[in-house]
Amino acid sequence: MPSPMKSLPSPPTPISIVRAWSSCFTQVAARFTDLPITVVLDNARYQRNHFVMAEAERLGITLLGLPTYSPNLNLIEWLWKFVKSECLHGRYYATFAPFKQAIIDCLQDPEGRHKAKLATLLTLKFRLFDAAA
Repeated sequence: MPSPMKSLPSPPTPISIVRAWSSCFTQVAARFTDLPITVVLDNARYQRNHFVMAEAERLGITLLGLPTYSPNLNLIEWLWKFVKSECLHGRYYATFAPFKQAIIDCLQDPEGRHKAKLATLLTLKFRLFDAAA
């Protein structure tokens, strides 16, 4: 019987990440030719890669990195916290399949039972904090 680990996809390589960003930037630049484009990044190392930054510059795209340790400014962090509270907190999944399905079900229902909660959670009203004295 094959090991379950063999069925997992390989992690992306640096080259595949650069190609993915290049493709994304090219599509965005082609679609919004008459507008300034700023892409907000969470400062992962691969996003600060020389090739990624050069491609954005070539296409006239401004890259804006979020400050380090600022999950309050990153909408995906808010969404992940919501998903964990809705379908993972206090629940046990005996195998990976129902765990994964619970997450998929939660994310595929943004207009249904989660609509009101997500409408107040995923806004551009960021939580800002005063600088420490």
